[in-house]
Amino acid sequence: MKLKSSFFYTIRDDIKDEDSTSGNLLVRSGMIKKTSSGIYMFLPLGIRVKQKVENIIREEMNKAGANEVSMPLLISSEIFEKSGRRHAFGREMFNLQDRYDRDYILGPTHEELFVMAAKEKIRSYRDMPFNLYQIGNKYRDEARPRYGLIRTREFTMKDAYSFDVDQEHTDISYNKMVKAYNNIFDRMDIDYRVVKSDTGAMGGVLSEEYQAVSEIGEDILVLCDNCDFSSNIEIAEVKGEKYEKEDAKPLELVHTPGAHTINDIVEMLNISIDKTVKTLVFNVDGEIVFALVKGNRELNDTKLRMLLNAKEVTMATEQELQTVTNATFGSLGPLNIEAKIVIDNEVSTMSNFVVGANKTDYHYINVNLKDFEVYKTGDIINIEEGDICPKCGGHIYFKKGIEIGNVFKLGTKYSESLELYYLDENNEQKLVDMGCYGIGTARCIAALAEQHNDEKGIIWPLEVAPFTVGIILINTKDKLMNEIADKLYEDLNQQGIDTLLDDRDERPGVKFNDMDLIGLPINVIIGKKATEGIVELKTRNGKINIECPITELSSKIKNIISKK
Repeated sequence: MKLKSSFFYTIRDDIKDEDSTSGNLLVRSGMIKKTSSGIYMFLPLGIRVKQKVENIIREEMNKAGANEVSMPLLISSEIFEKSGRRHAFGREMFNLQDRYDRDYILGPTHEELFVMAAKEKIRSYRDMPFNLYQIGNKYRDEARPRYGLIRTREFTMKDAYSFDVDQEHTDISYNKMVKAYNNIFDRMDIDYRVVKSDTGAMGGVLSEEYQAVSEIGEDILVLCDNCDFSSNIEIAEVKGEKYEKEDAKPLELVHTPGAHTINDIVEMLNISIDKTVKTLVFNVDGEIVFALVKGNRELNDTKLRMLLNAKEVTMATEQELQTVTNATFGSLGPLNIEAKIVIDNEVSTMSNFVVGANKTDYHYINVNLKDFEVYKTGDIINIEEGDICPKCGGHIYFKKGIEIGNVFKLGTKYSESLELYYLDENNEQKLVDMGCYGIGTARCIAALAEQHNDEKGIIWPLEVAPFTVGIILINTKDKLMNEIADKLYEDLNQQGIDTLLDDRDERPGVKFNDMDLIGLPINVIIGKKATEGIVELKTRNGKINIECPITELSSKIKNIISKK
């Protein structure tokens, strides 16, 4: 690519409506441009990065034995009704109608269509295993698009689906994909963690996420300082406090005017926070549920939903609360209430604790489990930094992450709803077992730009850079320098080294700044000594900055690439 005759531009100043480093740098470097909220166009350099990322994915997926397909973006809504996911996605789906008033959606994901394809092949157990994948666009009506390419309404995704006779064979397919994913993200040079997560709208029996470590990440990664334990905070197991059983003291109602928070209660009653229990009220699939956690803990609504096997869990409104009690928030508790009561594991070991009395400005002290009926007990709290690791006894710490990939063991969720069967060795009809494997290609690009940058711009890793080498021609009016630059450009490209030539009639400072901004790994500067057979060779990461004979340039560049 020669810049003088190509579509290329950069922007000097920061972009006001970009709220992330990656979004700002990718727009400023002319790789992407926002067209509306959550929607971007990819420009020539950006397309090359995107293609490099997709090629890595494609190579590793093919190596793992998966077969590439292409699914339509426009999907009849009927199949999402059949799978039960139209309601699960809700307003995130883009809906439209054709001229005959038939309902369609823009695909937010493609499990249903992959099952449709699989039904064309699968008749017996001999027709499996196999794995299909595609790299294509998805559409979700995000309520709040943000962070550049990290949360958008239109995005490119690699999704794959394995089809097996049972869970045991799905495990084999799953492990192949995990190996492929590790290779993919290692080749991209992304700093990532693999964490267990909630299966969410995808459903299934297991979900793990590939999270790129980043301070702007929307997910909290739970890690151990002593072992390889990792989890998303949504489902991280808590090894909470276990308290010694005390003899029950007489239950007592006390007046607590103005005490509406746990800290208010601790101060007013002069007690330890370990003697307090807070009551939170939720609407769980249309039913009011009281949830009890220790006073200094935060309830995890994902865990609550999983414990109750519910579809939807939301905080109860004041109007919903009044259907079971006239008390206000801040005075709620489990006694004398007609509602299901769920308690956290820590609360199940507590004695003589304080709760709201379901009477405004009153609390009960010396409450014990015998004083109310418990519907269910389980781990329903967020893990916290410093907590004990559930795996080894080390201590927990947090990092933030950008979800760039996920792997699911779907089980028979979609096979059952969409009637995907096979005949086993005994000629009995069985449901196909499935796995699902996704990678957000644009998110990978954003994560790379977040992790690999400095005050000058992006520092692309070798395998994903739009070009490996950038040649900067200092004096475009010098005929000999032009000839040297052109020859180097042709020679390097012929050797399979992606090379860009900046032959624009611009000041050297502009060219240096632009090359730093777009972040090519290796730069060759054709300056005054070029007529003596000497050029400057430098790497964007600053590790190499030397004068190099032109005759040795190719071998030195290849040496840098080989040491990646």
